[in-house]
Amino acid sequence: MDRTIIPGAVEGEVDPPSSKSYAQRAIAAALLADGTSVLSGIEMCDDTAAALRVVQALGAKVENPGPGTCAITGGGPDPKSYTLDIGESGLSTRLFTPIAALSHAPITIAGHGTILTRPMEMMLDPLRELGVEVADNKGRLPITVRGPMRGGEVEIDGSVSSQFLTGLLVALPLATSDTTVRVRNLRSIPYIDMTIDMMDRFGVDVDHRDYEEFYIPGSQTYTPAALTIEGDWSAASCLLVAGATASRAGVTVRNLNPVSLQADVAIVEALSRAGARIEQTGNTITVSHRELRAFTFDATDCPDLFPALAALAASCEGTSTIIGTSRLTHKESNRAEAIRSEYGKTGIEVDLSEPDTMCITGGPIGGGVKVDSHGDHRMAMSLAVTGLNASRPVTILGAGCVSKSYSDFWTDFDRLRIVNRAN
Repeated sequence: MDRTIIPGAVEGEVDPPSSKSYAQRAIAAALLADGTSVLSGIEMCDDTAAALRVVQALGAKVENPGPGTCAITGGGPDPKSYTLDIGESGLSTRLFTPIAALSHAPITIAGHGTILTRPMEMMLDPLRELGVEVADNKGRLPITVRGPMRGGEVEIDGSVSSQFLTGLLVALPLATSDTTVRVRNLRSIPYIDMTIDMMDRFGVDVDHRDYEEFYIPGSQTYTPAALTIEGDWSAASCLLVAGATASRAGVTVRNLNPVSLQADVAIVEALSRAGARIEQTGNTITVSHRELRAFTFDATDCPDLFPALAALAASCEGTSTIIGTSRLTHKESNRAEAIRSEYGKTGIEVDLSEPDTMCITGGPIGGGVKVDSHGDHRMAMSLAVTGLNASRPVTILGAGCVSKSYSDFWTDFDRLRIVNRAN
């Protein structure tokens, strides 16, 4: 599906989807709990649907007693299928591979699309050191694992992604022995805080020393939980940037925890540095436009913000500097190159010549062009926001990819539209 963005303004109120990062962690914990957990606020983007599909394959019973609510009866893993279809979800891949490795049965983790090109090498040797038989496809999916995974001592590389560490932390409480995990070059620490928080809600323990060494007692028991999944700061980020760049009256986003452990709550700091008007009351934030200035921001621990930050920088006066491009190579697209290429089509200069750095010079945004989402949900949302301030309509190719994280994005985007400029 393609989508043409007509330049204009936005205003109004919207509720973002629930955090898919929290949802996938909660779904995994519910699988491992001996009893029924009730998760409220669940919204069915592609990645969340993949996680539910996987836990059913691993033996969980999933029921939907009401809108946005899932009741998951766990006690697993007790595989009903020996192939797990994780769709295109990087988190589900690295989260459920260690969980599958708790089973005596050989289980294959498979997917489709861009996930087949994303690196999984960081999982292979550590799993083997923990007693798991692993057959891989040159460090890519499909991967077959056969446990049971035992405890012990293991060292992992956290420089590419923290998601495999999340998978180990969630799975290893069910190992028969205690485990010490030493981590080199850990990135995206806020996501590990989310994992530890979710484990605590389900009654299991993990200790760490400065995020370099994690101690996980074995033979623990997950306790069923009832919890509500909070709103997704990642999904909200582009809506808030739309308020900063294209709304005098403001865009209000509800159901956002202002003290969330989610990494992308950092979008508020970036908006503040750019000079946007920000009002926060409880779990509601309103962002509106005033003169925007170039900003400097380190997104190393929140790489999913890069597309939203690019949309913000394109409408700022001057050259903004965003640190952390080394985190972007193995996303749904090579996001640094995708931003450089597609924003270049609108006349916005994106400079990647400095190591680990993206410099974006704001200015007039040209229209009358077709830009490519690169199959990346966050790129599609970013380009939609940028199109609001273009001189002429901008057509986004492959705009349907937003369903990966935000199925109702286009509905909410249209609801916020108030002015269309004739071009």
